[in-house]
Amino acid sequence: MKKIGIREVAKEAEVSPTTVSRVLNNRGYISEETKNKVFDAMNKLEYYPNELARALFKNETYTVGLIFPTITNPFHAELIQSIEFELSNKGYKVLLCNSLNNPTKEKEYLAMLRKNQVDGIIVGTHNKDIDDYNIPGLPIVAIDRNLGKNTVTVSCDNYTGGEIATQLLVSHGCRNILCIRGDSKIKLPANSRTLAYKNIMKENNLDPLILEVPFVAEIKDKKKMIGEYLETHPNIDGIFAGDDLLATLAINSLIYMRKNVPEDVKVVGFDGAEQTLIYNSDLTTIQQPIGQISSVAVHKLLNMIGGKEEKDELDLPVRLLKNHTA
Repeated sequence: MKKIGIREVAKEAEVSPTTVSRVLNNRGYISEETKNKVFDAMNKLEYYPNELARALFKNETYTVGLIFPTITNPFHAELIQSIEFELSNKGYKVLLCNSLNNPTKEKEYLAMLRKNQVDGIIVGTHNKDIDDYNIPGLPIVAIDRNLGKNTVTVSCDNYTGGEIATQLLVSHGCRNILCIRGDSKIKLPANSRTLAYKNIMKENNLDPLILEVPFVAEIKDKKKMIGEYLETHPNIDGIFAGDDLLATLAINSLIYMRKNVPEDVKVVGFDGAEQTLIYNSDLTTIQQPIGQISSVAVHKLLNMIGGKEEKDELDLPVRLLKNHTA
């Protein structure tokens, strides 16, 4: 079957191909009668304009790339869904890239997005040693990540979240409190959570205990690292985990060790995604404002696409969800 093009539409509408092109691109004066003839012909022939070609002609694709480490983590999944909803309401399509915490894959996706002429990118990955985001002229917003001078960062108030979590554990009588976090070598606003933990511990004359679990590690390996640490530190009576996955893995390890939560060890997580709380409703956690993070990120990105300058926003409010693990 022959593909329908502008020439076929022009013939059906009894106008020139140039006139059809002008109607599609809204260029120059075209009478309403002529426009209607062209649109009627398009409907009759079921002709769909080449949106990519039209977008490139206008130097806008109305497409935004999203690069995230995983779509299975409830926090990232909820954030991606919220960002896509915000962009769709603004008339933008999304190209979703799942880097699987692989820096090589992340670089390949970034190159692919540039080849596809996306108008901007929102990044939520945690790989280190990636300098490819320093791209003049390409608007980039990072979620809880510092990517360089040409990008804008959006995050929650990580320091306050760390304060609330640690102070809660101290107020409940915990004295040997473990902080489980990701790789400290990666520049993240979330590193402020650990800084807050250290400060609260110091204020209460307590020694900090920190276990770093690499972001790129498999879940089974993360579970093994946490389990082995808890086995060799049986006096731990409180845990502040850098995200809800780490908190859940810690709770599973404690149960395996026949320890009761929160009677023997109290646990506080961080993120508070809706899906997490459905399946783990007992979890005490610091909830990030996922909807607000996505809204601010999209707003800043679209302003940057429009040529406006934007600044980092690192203090979106968090709240404590007090349940039964602390």
